[in-house]
Amino acid sequence: MAFAVARTRDEAYLYLELHPCPNCGSIDTQWEDGLADVEGELAVSYAGICPGCDVERQYLFGLPARETRVAGWPTFGGPEPSELLDPGQWLDVADRATADVPTDPREAGKVLAVAVAAVDEVIKFVPTGQDAVPEDEFWTPQGRALWDAGPDRFRLERLLAARDTYRERGRETGAR
Repeated sequence: MAFAVARTRDEAYLYLELHPCPNCGSIDTQWEDGLADVEGELAVSYAGICPGCDVERQYLFGLPARETRVAGWPTFGGPEPSELLDPGQWLDVADRATADVPTDPREAGKVLAVAVAAVDEVIKFVPTGQDAVPEDEFWTPQGRALWDAGPDRFRLERLLAARDTYRERGRETGAR
């Protein structure tokens, strides 16, 4: 029984935020995390009670082969692509973050840091020597919808330009 790997806590929490309670739609669960032995395989368990409907929720994630060095916030993962979110989901995270950047410089810096990190995650899906994310890397309905709406957005040159723009906007806010 293999579980999709959560490379870092930031990635796990983002995944949980993107998967609201199936009963009531709440994302406000207070998660408790720890190691779990599932049929002889170690996993990281995130469990909690949904405050909206009192249903017990649990997600199990595989452990990464090697520890991801956390370098600032957010740190979603190491050099390998995510197993939890596909490139379309990552680009959607960046889109949502930049759709309404706060005017407060500190909060704007945080939002733009998420956007930069999310685009960096999309870039990890571009194979070495290629110029775009391959179509077969989109495995979720949400990610696939973004691909179908604009595959050119997943070209490396556009991703690098978007990331650099978000990074520059973050510098302009004076935060970080």
